[in-house]
Amino acid sequence: MPVSLDNLLVIGISSRALFDLEAEEAIFRTQGLEAYRRHQIENEAEILKLGSGFALVRALLKLNALTHNQRFVEVVIMSRNSSETSLRIFNSIRHYDLDITRAALSGGASLAPYLKAFNVSLFLSMHEDDVQAAIDSGVAAALLYQKPENALEELDQIRIAFDGDAVIFSDESERIFQTQGIEAFEDHERENALKPLPEGPFARLLKALSYIQKSFKPEDGFKPPIRTALVTARSSPAHERVIRTLRAWDVAIDETFFMGGVAKSAVLSAFKPHIFFDDQHGHCERAASLVQTGRVPLRR
Repeated sequence: MPVSLDNLLVIGISSRALFDLEAEEAIFRTQGLEAYRRHQIENEAEILKLGSGFALVRALLKLNALTHNQRFVEVVIMSRNSSETSLRIFNSIRHYDLDITRAALSGGASLAPYLKAFNVSLFLSMHEDDVQAAIDSGVAAALLYQKPENALEELDQIRIAFDGDAVIFSDESERIFQTQGIEAFEDHERENALKPLPEGPFARLLKALSYIQKSFKPEDGFKPPIRTALVTARSSPAHERVIRTLRAWDVAIDETFFMGGVAKSAVLSAFKPHIFFDDQHGHCERAASLVQTGRVPLRR
């Protein structure tokens, strides 16, 4: 029987997001594919440094060691490298003792067609075209910013922070705010307070994390291994629809911050997430020097 990934949280991550390949990316851009290929082959034995997504991936993989009979997370390397240039990546995975055995190496072709083939729940990359293609195909995806200095700090929980509109929820209400202003937005949310918000690109991921959280019950002696936070620019009266939507989804967010336009950076710094997802470049840019950040593009 073939192995099924259907009931797992599958993280697809590019090699450049998992490891620091900025020097190699510069060689590819300035000297071309052949120089890049030669460099990777000549340096196969040199272990790569840690990239922007490494801390999150390492933390998520630790979930599989918490029980003896259930696996929760699968990580798939998804790279435009060819198999010929990938040995350095696999050598680095083995060096850091990461439980990653699957890979999609597209040899320069788009990765988007293979995301659903691996049942990917979240795709992380530092290539904007691949992230946009993933979002357009209906897969949660984020463009990672360069890691801050404290990105690899060991934490006793997996901590993930989300923006609300256009991330967990659809951008329907956000569009009203952008085109008609704050008063129209607040009127719309007040009038629709009892109507759950439509799902955004990261709703499925949030629900999967909530399911995993419920598998570790305090009465069984488990400390919750995952802690989530919603950090949204919304404030009263637009808060009620958010709360009722999460209740309708049977999802509990551990910490919620209705910022009302106040900068999110200080709250994020206090929460210390492994990653923060937001759709606004300005919010991401301000947060990126403090916490690992991923920008979620709008679906085209």
